[in-house]
Amino acid sequence: MNAHSPLLIVEGLRVAYGGIQAVRGITFHVEPGEMVALVGANGAGKSSTLKALARMLDAAGGSVRYQGKEIAHLPAHQLVREGIALVPEGRGVFPRLTVAENLAMGAFCRDDQAEIVRDLDHVYGLFPRLKEREAQLAGTLSGGEQQMLAIGRALMSRPKLLLLDEPSMGLAPIMVQKIFEVIRTVAAEGMTILLIEQNAKLALETSQRGYVMESGEITLTGVSAELLHDPKVRQAYLGE
Repeated sequence: MNAHSPLLIVEGLRVAYGGIQAVRGITFHVEPGEMVALVGANGAGKSSTLKALARMLDAAGGSVRYQGKEIAHLPAHQLVREGIALVPEGRGVFPRLTVAENLAMGAFCRDDQAEIVRDLDHVYGLFPRLKEREAQLAGTLSGGEQQMLAIGRALMSRPKLLLLDEPSMGLAPIMVQKIFEVIRTVAAEGMTILLIEQNAKLALETSQRGYVMESGEITLTGVSAELLHDPKVRQAYLGE
């Protein structure tokens, strides 16, 4: 991969559930250091796209290249070693492990102990609430705290590409605000992020570029600030 290549290039990606086409041959890319939002209504195919990228679903067709390498057939755990981390929809924390143990699981493929300790301090700096609850079982945390933990666990793998699947889902507005503050902080530190989000306004306010999905297809793309003012986007997703 040369310095000017996108970090992630998705071409003609298709995802099907039996005979139902959930994602219909979409093409998009993410540049290094960029935050890109994939927005759309529930059922548009956003999460199916992310699950296919994270190899939690088999794609029915298309190409996924990361750092110039085809990854559409790699096993999911291999993607973590390649530098891709997923924060799944519904958070997916290990409920019977403590906060500290969940974070340690995020670093399972690393052996640089001194750096792991440093990254743990960094995660606790981003989410002081996790530090306060480090000995608590993850299953006893609130939804917002579990979302913090899921993001922290992903960061512990020291990813080059962070995949966020509906981070605001089911959270109180104050918690959504806190989570997105941290997402902005992580992005400002240079992390490349692909954000899947139903809250189009929040996603487009946070990202540099956006893609709008409808019925499994990308129907609009552009600079996020411009999409925010696009009449079609405003009418369909911002209730205006």
